Amino acid sequence: MGEAAVALSPDESGRFANLLKEHADGLTARWAELVGVSLQGRMTRPELERQTRELQRGFQVALAAGVQDLADEAADELRAQLSELSGNRARQGFSATETAVSVFALKEAVLDVLGDAAGDAETLRDYVAFTAFVDRAALFTFDTYVRVREALIADQAEQLLELSTPVVKLWEGVVAVPLVGTLDSARAQVVMERLLQTLVDTGSPHAIIDITGVPAVDTQVAQHILKTVVAARLMGADCIISGIRPQIAQTIVALGIEFGDIATKASLADALRYVLGKNSYRVVATKRTER
Repeated sequence: MGEAAVALSPDESGRFANLLKEHADGLTARWAELVGVSLQGRMTRPELERQTRELQRGFQVALAAGVQDLADEAADELRAQLSELSGNRARQGFSATETAVSVFALKEAVLDVLGDAAGDAETLRDYVAFTAFVDRAALFTFDTYVRVREALIADQAEQLLELSTPVVKLWEGVVAVPLVGTLDSARAQVVMERLLQTLVDTGSPHAIIDITGVPAVDTQVAQHILKTVVAARLMGADCIISGIRPQIAQTIVALGIEFGDIATKASLADALRYVLGKNSYRVVATKRTER
């Protein structure tokens, strides 16, 4: 459908602006009622009425200014209101359909207000043009919702990456990165950045990369680990890899992966003991005396 097919004429805009103004209270109540049904009680009636009243005013102001298309400058305030509605609904967990339906419901509310007059030929033509304008507004709301939702999901994914790659201080001068799950390129980058930043913040000369929780090590995973080790060494830190289980060791040998002079240990405890030994600490087992 082209732009001309959905554009309102100045006369149509004016007539519907008057309609929204004259029947403001009735339209607000009916519109809020229709939206409330679609949202199934997940928003209070006073809040719904506030939102619909503000949107109705936005439509009225835009139409009174002679807006012919939603992209017109006269529709700036209306677009801002629709964007705010979309953002709030996206953050509150409503679906894109529920958000768009909140705008689509205006058409039914207007039809109820028109009543028998909707059968008049001129009024019917006006109503068809007006509903096309409302459709554009609802689609704008839908598109805005999707953009906001995608941004929220991207932020949440980044937060999960950071939460899944903690860097912990085990001892004075010793930090560890316990890896759990699959290590892909995006997560490897986060691991490297967090480890390097922690080395800078703490001045630790030793870092342990523990892969006990990594289910499988292939060439790609090994390359990610090696790059992290090299980056840490450039920062002046000595790296040890712990969590080398028998299955992991066999896979590494079968793939021909070389860790070179990087120290590897079977467990995190062995790695910590190794680091403490290099710093002239002695780990001595003591016998508990019963009281």
